[in-house]
Amino acid sequence: MSSVAVLTQESFAEHRSGLTQQQIKVAALNSEDESDPPTYKDAFPPLPEKSACLEAAQEPAGAWGNKIRPIKASIITQVFHVPLEERKYKDMNQFGEGEQAKICLEIMQRTGAHLELSLAKDQGLSIMVSGKLEAVMKARKDIVARLQTQASATVAIPKEHHRFVIGKNGEKLQDLELKTATKIQIPRPEDPSNQIKITGTKEGIEKARHEVLLISAEQDKRAVERLDVEKVFHPFIAGPYNKLVGEIMQETGTRINIPPPSVNRTEIVFTGEKEQLAQAVARIKKIYEEKKKKTTTIAVEVKKSQHKYVIGPKGNSLQEILERTGVSVEIPPTDSSSETVILRGEPEKLGQALTEVYAKANSFTVSSVSAPSWLHRFIIGKKGQNLAKITQQMPKVHIEFTEGEDKITLEGPTEDVNVAQEQIEVMVKDLINRMDYVEINIDHKFHRHLIGKNGANINRIKDQYKVSVRIPPDNEKSNLIRIEGDPQGVHQAKKELLELASRMENERTKDLIIEQRFHRTIIGQKGERIREIRDKFPEVIINFPDPAQKSDIVQLRGPKNEVEKCTKYMQKMAADLVENSYSISVPIFKQFHKNIIGKGGANIKKIREESNTKIDLPAENSNSETIVITGKRANCEVARSRILSIQKDLANITEVEVSIPSKLHNSLIGTKGRLIRSIMEECGGVHIHFPTEGSGIDTVVIRGPAPDVEKAKRQLLHLAEEKQTKSYTVDLRAKPEYHKFLIGKGGGNIRKVRDNTGARIIFPTSEDKDQELITIIGTEEAVREAQKELEILIKNLDNVVEDCMLVDPRHHRHFVIRRGQVLREIAEEYGGVMVSFPRSGAQSDKVTLKGAKDCVEAAKKRIQEIIEDLEAQVTMECAIPQKYHRSIMGPKGSRIQQITRDYGVQIKFPDREENPAPVAEPAVQENGEEIGEGKYIKEADPSSPRKCDIIIISGRKEKCEAAKEALEALVPVTIVVEVPFDLHRYIIGQKGSGIRKMMDEFEVNIQVPAPELQSDIIAITGLAANLDRAKAGLLERVRELQAEQEDRALRSFKLNVTVDPKYHPKIIGRKGAVITQIRMEHEVNIQFPDKDDENQAQDQITITGYEKNTEAARDAIMKIVGELEQMVSEDVSLDHRVHARIIGARGKAIRKIMDEFKVDIRFPQSGAPDPNCVTVTGLPDNVEEAIDHILNLEEEYLADVVDSEALQAYMKPPAHEEAKAPSKGFVVRDAPWAAGSSEKAPDMSSSEDFPSFGAQVAPKTLPWGPKR
Repeated sequence: MSSVAVLTQESFAEHRSGLTQQQIKVAALNSEDESDPPTYKDAFPPLPEKSACLEAAQEPAGAWGNKIRPIKASIITQVFHVPLEERKYKDMNQFGEGEQAKICLEIMQRTGAHLELSLAKDQGLSIMVSGKLEAVMKARKDIVARLQTQASATVAIPKEHHRFVIGKNGEKLQDLELKTATKIQIPRPEDPSNQIKITGTKEGIEKARHEVLLISAEQDKRAVERLDVEKVFHPFIAGPYNKLVGEIMQETGTRINIPPPSVNRTEIVFTGEKEQLAQAVARIKKIYEEKKKKTTTIAVEVKKSQHKYVIGPKGNSLQEILERTGVSVEIPPTDSSSETVILRGEPEKLGQALTEVYAKANSFTVSSVSAPSWLHRFIIGKKGQNLAKITQQMPKVHIEFTEGEDKITLEGPTEDVNVAQEQIEVMVKDLINRMDYVEINIDHKFHRHLIGKNGANINRIKDQYKVSVRIPPDNEKSNLIRIEGDPQGVHQAKKELLELASRMENERTKDLIIEQRFHRTIIGQKGERIREIRDKFPEVIINFPDPAQKSDIVQLRGPKNEVEKCTKYMQKMAADLVENSYSISVPIFKQFHKNIIGKGGANIKKIREESNTKIDLPAENSNSETIVITGKRANCEVARSRILSIQKDLANITEVEVSIPSKLHNSLIGTKGRLIRSIMEECGGVHIHFPTEGSGIDTVVIRGPAPDVEKAKRQLLHLAEEKQTKSYTVDLRAKPEYHKFLIGKGGGNIRKVRDNTGARIIFPTSEDKDQELITIIGTEEAVREAQKELEILIKNLDNVVEDCMLVDPRHHRHFVIRRGQVLREIAEEYGGVMVSFPRSGAQSDKVTLKGAKDCVEAAKKRIQEIIEDLEAQVTMECAIPQKYHRSIMGPKGSRIQQITRDYGVQIKFPDREENPAPVAEPAVQENGEEIGEGKYIKEADPSSPRKCDIIIISGRKEKCEAAKEALEALVPVTIVVEVPFDLHRYIIGQKGSGIRKMMDEFEVNIQVPAPELQSDIIAITGLAANLDRAKAGLLERVRELQAEQEDRALRSFKLNVTVDPKYHPKIIGRKGAVITQIRMEHEVNIQFPDKDDENQAQDQITITGYEKNTEAARDAIMKIVGELEQMVSEDVSLDHRVHARIIGARGKAIRKIMDEFKVDIRFPQSGAPDPNCVTVTGLPDNVEEAIDHILNLEEEYLADVVDSEALQAYMKPPAHEEAKAPSKGFVVRDAPWAAGSSEKAPDMSSSEDFPSFGAQVAPKTLPWGPKR
């Protein structure tokens, strides 16, 4: 028999604290020794064995038997019978067919149950349903509803019983419908009817009716009664702790509801069966009458503050008095000021009850202890430790601290309160004697700096001086800081805080103006760059404005000298950023953008790298031609000239400079550049570049094809002359669809107006908001005249007329094909004129035109021209070998599209011949007969072209001939160029990039012979016009490569320098900084010997490059070696415990020392023979100074280490470090393998000892019982 003791947390701690560590360990060991290990059978009970005996079968053997439970089958089967007279579908030609079978399939799919139908001899239908219970019930309901004829009946029960039939959330009704396979309809609450309608089979209706009447009968037996009893007698009826009413409820089975004291109701509600309810009512009435007669009352005065003690927790004291004396105590409500307490009960009991009331009232007392509010938290202690000692001894005492008040309130049993008061008074007296506080005034703007990052400064002061420092929150804007604690610590903390504040007052704050767009760059990704600046100037606080404020002011704060240095550094950084953010826009013709980008972006990447600029090109689908270059001004100019030179090389682009006074530039450009844009568009899209505003430069640059540049120059000078003499502007408005007609084909109409009047007319572009505005600029007289002419044209356009013309129906298709493209072009060109052709199939040649009179006339004229072209159309053949067709078409058919546009013809290429027929085929037989005499084969004419070579051209004869010539000119020709074989691989370039670039640049195909041929011949195939350029380009590349070969030979000069290996790390420098500097400065490659190669001389450094550069690099290395030879190395013994402090976080502190004294300091590696040995290397004087400095640091840090170790000795080691006794593991007695010497522990890897499920194993006698 074992007993269990339950310990609370407090009693456990108390018990443990009473034992020494040794006792605890001994107790643990003894308990382990005392308990014997379990037997094998106890630990592993055997499975029950089969027994012929019935009793054995009934009583399961072993511990396993208790846990085995019978498992119910989840699948059930039910059979339903539908009599012939109730069957819905009786007329069936063949069983299993028709509507009945379909319904069964639907029920099976919907419910998941399985249905089987069979016909009995009496033609009744038997249905077997299998599945889960829920599915079977649902299927049964569906079968009844859909396969059985339905009947209906009504049952009347009282309206108040309907809710019991429905049940909670309608669950009872649903369950009833499923059980009886019927549909039950209950009238709505607002319906006065008490009739419930049941629909289903005859049997189901009977069942459902019976169930409904049963529910109603149950409710008939129940009744509800209300009894009015004065509120003051409710406690007597309920009895102490509600015992009396509980007994009555249990005995009578009636539910009795007495309203709680807080609810001002006198009605007691009884619910139950009529007979039992009557008994309960009678008993309560009897109690009520009896108490009414026998009880009297007395009123006593009890202090309001003591009422809660009389009531007790959750009213327990009142119940206690009622139980002991049978007297009810009535307490006035808390919101009432009355102190009168009424006692109601039998006269002889009132005296005893009164004594108890006064005892309860006086059992608790309220007292206060005077204590300054600043001491409260010291009295409470860390995490309430000090207070917990008092509350654990006297748990019934409630101690309350009020913030800002110099008192502590105690409430509880009188004796306990007195003891607690004494203890707190002693504690307060002790604290007043040994604690002090001081308040200091420090401007609140310095508070956050006193606190430091994440409270680092203030926490250090608190820990160092063992004080508490209260700094008011920012929203209080208070300057008062309060320090509390040990008087000496308070004094020292006050001194340090005032010193910090004084230092901060002497610090300088400087505002630095840096454009906000550079702030993100200065901060860097994840704050990397600003971290570097802060590391460089650790004493300076750098504050950037919030991005939302759009401010340029960066605030620096810290010591004056450091702030000045940081300001200069950041100003230089900002100046560099400004210099690097210079931007220029270069207009480049759109068709040359791809050449500037190059294959895979090679050209643009090269320009970016060489000029060190950022180059942004417009999107391929945008109309913009401007390329934006950003970087340093000089670099931007270099990139600009490179890009312009590419354009100049690619096209016949000329550049002309025109001198126009700078004061006229703005007026020539016009509002939003409208005026200058109109000149550029009119002159074939030339680029006109004005100097920067305010520069005072008069030169304007015009760039583009020579004839267009000349035309733009004339117009620009004419306009400037007009602006200088007299300029006048007028605005006109016209519908946007009229603009094309006003301009005319190729600008003919508008040119005519300009030539007649001398005024310039500007139409809006697609980007302009106002699409109706037309601006006329020039002299007043010219503008007036042009305005008059345009207004007449616009007026005529507004005059809409309808006209018709005759067009032969055979030409109609040409106008309407491709979704009426030709008609759309006519409408766009001639002021939106509407042209209507007759419907297809209608034999009419009448075409209707509707629009402005002039537009209609012009459209008729254009349609007539198209018809003439169609009637004069001829078809011409042009024979060009099929292998050249792809080349003639050009990329995406661009070349062929250009010819069709230029010559107004249609060009059709033949289908590609996939497998061309062999030249000669031996004819064996024809129609199954051998070719004999009189049969011959007609030989193909070798001069006649193949069908797949013929290109068809359709259009006017003269245009077809011109187009044919243009096509023949596109046939590529091949030339050969001799290039030395050893240069071929350089011409091809890495992964073919070099040859691809040349092919793209010159629009030719270059074929380099295979390496195994060792041939010098390179073939160039392309248009005759491009071949010369391509050949010249290839020869130029050959010259470049030959020059590079010569240069490579000069650059491969090698020079060996002998340097002691011990100096190699210093020559290489930190992360290779020194050697990289030498390599870059002298443009050489420097190779150090491989340490692992024993055959290689370890003192030889190899320099490769131009001869003079290698000599200069050698001199630079020897200079470093000379300086290193003057250096000395000294070992100094430094206690290994302070190494980490001297090195600092990430080596920051040691790097500062090395930079300051210009020495190298090496610490021993882990596992070194002497862990204290530190090596200092440098010039003798510097080494001595560095050693003195680090020895001083060692002395300072060692004192801290010794203190820390002394403190550690008194600290309790963590729980996990306590020594643990080694575990014995799991031990059992009487195991099968221990029974005899022959047996051993089972082998877990053996399939015999641990067989797999289903695996066949050899029969073997096992300890687990006989094999079944």
